[in-house]
Amino acid sequence: MGEDSATPARTRSRTVAVLGSSGGNLRSHGGDDPAALLAELRRQLRAAEIEVVAVQFVSAQASMDGVSPGTPAQLWELVDGEPSVTAAGPLREVDEVAARADAALAGRVAAGEVDGLVLVSADPRGANAATVAAAVARDLPAAGTGGTSVAQAQQLGLHLVAASGTTGTTSRTRAIACAAGLSRHWGLGYRPALGGGSDGGSDDGGTGGPAWKRISIRGIMVGSLPAFVGLALVLALSKVPGLGALTDVFDLLLNGLPVVVAAVAARKVSGLGDVGLVAGAVAGILSAEGGILGGLVGGVLAGLVAAPLVGWTLRHRFPATTANIVTGAVAGLAPGLLVHVVLAPVTSAAGDGVKSGIEAALAFSPVLAGALAGAAIWFAIVGGVYHTVILPLVLLEMGQKGHSFFGAIDMVGLVVVSLGITLANVVKPRTSGERALAGSGAAVNFSFGTFVEASYPFMFGDRRVFAAAVGAATAGGAVVGAFGVEASAYLPVFTAPFIATDALGMVVAMLVSGGLAFTATLLVNLHHRRSRRAPDPAPEGAAVR
Repeated sequence: MGEDSATPARTRSRTVAVLGSSGGNLRSHGGDDPAALLAELRRQLRAAEIEVVAVQFVSAQASMDGVSPGTPAQLWELVDGEPSVTAAGPLREVDEVAARADAALAGRVAAGEVDGLVLVSADPRGANAATVAAAVARDLPAAGTGGTSVAQAQQLGLHLVAASGTTGTTSRTRAIACAAGLSRHWGLGYRPALGGGSDGGSDDGGTGGPAWKRISIRGIMVGSLPAFVGLALVLALSKVPGLGALTDVFDLLLNGLPVVVAAVAARKVSGLGDVGLVAGAVAGILSAEGGILGGLVGGVLAGLVAAPLVGWTLRHRFPATTANIVTGAVAGLAPGLLVHVVLAPVTSAAGDGVKSGIEAALAFSPVLAGALAGAAIWFAIVGGVYHTVILPLVLLEMGQKGHSFFGAIDMVGLVVVSLGITLANVVKPRTSGERALAGSGAAVNFSFGTFVEASYPFMFGDRRVFAAAVGAATAGGAVVGAFGVEASAYLPVFTAPFIATDALGMVVAMLVSGGLAFTATLLVNLHHRRSRRAPDPAPEGAAVR
């Protein structure tokens, strides 16, 4: 017979079998990606020291609410310890294979090789009938999601220690709910594994530790970058004759940037995927008056609240659907209201302070400020601090007015300089093999403005080229300062003048930095080629003809 939740935990890990299908409603909540769904289940169960020893999962290419016997389907099972497809074909044929697998798994359950079940939109009266019956006979605990299948399992007498519907859940929160229910029943310690994984946690590798360890300004800013680039594109298009109406679109996007930053921040910090995203969006809407920094603070706080809140709700036996709703709502509302009522004036003032500081430096000596920024930017990117210092400054400025002094420095000092270096290596490379490498880098920089690293092989291969890059960026930055140009980066080079506050100044700055980088690199390469062709000096005393 099964064991009560008061039974002391055994020293060996518990074992479970996962039964399920891509489901009806589940198919639009992660059931269409069995690999990710099963990986997240195993990840959370492993965190609770529960081992998945068997899988029987039927995946169809349509919702189970409307399938036919001929619908293409697959059967997933454990093969050498990894979920793999063991049968594929029409659903009727896959169901036949699944029935045989069900009978074999039921034998394992009856033999005591399995301690519990995890049901994910399973079929207790069909494809999983034998295994469920064997689990009922042994009074094994089970955790499951999927309203209809869970209800059927309960009618058959299965001991459900955690049950929920599917609506509003994700692969991660369903897995956490199942792991929490079983670990609570068996008295096991369990801390949800958040960040990274299969459900869209941190893009920086993720961690199962405390949420605060997932706070990464670099990750948040890079994740938010597409919204800022979209803003810059709308600004450029609004200057085209006949498209002046896009100015209103630009204003809408500008006001929405704090929401984007908050949503990305909460998603990454919480490690809860879509649940964190929703919490961040709610917090961002309420934090918008605090500007980009307000959105950043609101989103980070939402992520910090969401991570423990989802665990708290599940420990207190909230169904997974309710846990999702409560987490997304409360984790967004509480921090959002805090920023809206208390912190918005502070974050707004901080953003204005950064803006005023840049303006003060430009007012003191625009040429010097531009030159220093240009000289420093290559050291910033090579030293690994670009994404944590320069990029946030670019986005902070753009979040206030749609263009940025440091955005212009980025384009002139990094993108155009890299373009000049690579073009020189296309025209006159040191070796023929370098021409193709330089050509692809130059094309990406010109067309997209996102591959300044293309010049690294040439800069690090010769210190003179590195010095030329810094010098060209310094000169270009000085011109940016002299003209008072503001623009954006991460856009095609040819679009830069259209989004700049001073098109002529931007063109001049680009010609200066790109021209210097190209000329200096070309001269270095020519010197290198000549030195390779020069004969070695004759040894002392040797006859010279």
